[in-house]
Amino acid sequence: MVRRAVDASADPGRFILTGSAVPADDITRHTGAGRFLHLRERTMSCWEKLGGSSAVVSLAGLFDGDRPTASTKAAPELDEVIDGVLRPGFPGMIALDLDQSADQLRGYIDDVTRTDIRRLADVRHEPVVIAQLIRALARSSASEVTYTTLAADLRAVAPAISAETVSTYVGLLQRLFIVEAQPPWTPKLRSRARLRTAPKLHLVDAALAAAALGAGVRRLENDLETLGILFESAVTHDLTVLASAIGGQVAHYRDSNGREIDAIITLPDGRWAAVEAKLGGGQLLPGIESLKAAITQIDTGAVGEPAFRLVVTGTGPILTADDGTVTCPLTALAP
Repeated sequence: MVRRAVDASADPGRFILTGSAVPADDITRHTGAGRFLHLRERTMSCWEKLGGSSAVVSLAGLFDGDRPTASTKAAPELDEVIDGVLRPGFPGMIALDLDQSADQLRGYIDDVTRTDIRRLADVRHEPVVIAQLIRALARSSASEVTYTTLAADLRAVAPAISAETVSTYVGLLQRLFIVEAQPPWTPKLRSRARLRTAPKLHLVDAALAAAALGAGVRRLENDLETLGILFESAVTHDLTVLASAIGGQVAHYRDSNGREIDAIITLPDGRWAAVEAKLGGGQLLPGIESLKAAITQIDTGAVGEPAFRLVVTGTGPILTADDGTVTCPLTALAP
C-alpha cells in the first residue's frame, strides 16, 4: 500500500516505516527499490543519553579540520563512566534506574533466546545455548573472535556444537539486531605484514552486553578488565552512530605485526580517521603512540593521511597533543 501511494505522488518523505520485525523474504514482498531509503536505527550514543554535554568534540567538525578547546574539567569520574556503560541507549529505558534497566535487558535476552530466534529458523538447541552464545559474544566484544572459539565456549552446554552452527546462530542474532559486526579495514600496506580479516562482533548496546554478563556497578568497580572491554564496545557503538549521520562507516585495523587500531572511520569521499579507545585518562600517551605506530604501517600514499587521530577515553580530558592527536572523553563526543 505504501509503495502504491509513493508511486501515485511525487511528494517525497511522506512515510517513515520503522520496526525490528523480520518479514518472510518471499516473492510477495516488495523491496522498495528506488522508492525507500533504508536506515539502520541504533541505540542512543552516550552524548545523547546525557541530553548533550557542555563540553563538545564534534566528529563531523574533526573531519572538517576543527580542533577542540582544551578542557581538563571535562574529564569524568570512574563512577560516571560506569553509569554511562550500564545505562542503555534504548529511549524507553532512559528514565529507569540501573537495576530496573538491567532487569528489562535480561528479559529482552530471554525473549530472544526463547522466542524471537525461533521465528527465523529451526533452532535445534535449547535457549540456554543461545543465551550462552550471547554471553560469549559480550565477553569478546573488544577482540576478534572466531566461530571455532565461540563453539569451544559453548561446549559446556552443547558438547557437539560445531563452528558452522555457531556461525548460523550469529547470523540470526544479526538479523534480530542483537549483534552488529565491525568489519576489518584492508588498506594497502608499506610493509609485508598481512592484514587480519576477521570482524569484531559487538552486542548492539554496551548495557546489553553488561546485562548478559551479569556485570553491575559493584563488579565493574572491581573488574577494570571487563569494564575496559565494555567501554571499548561503547566507543565503537557511539562512533558508528555519529559516523552514520555523515555517511561514514566504522571498521577496525589489525596486521600480523600486532599493530592495531580500535576504530577506522571512513567517509564516502575517501577521507578516513583513526581512533583508539582507552578507559583511563592515564593511558593517553600509550594510546597516542599506538596510533602513530600503526599508521606507519599503512601506505598513506595510496589512502591519504588520516583526517585526524583521536584517543577516546573514559576519564581523560579534552586536549590536542603536540603531534595533533586529539583526545576527549566519550561523554564529550558529539555529532
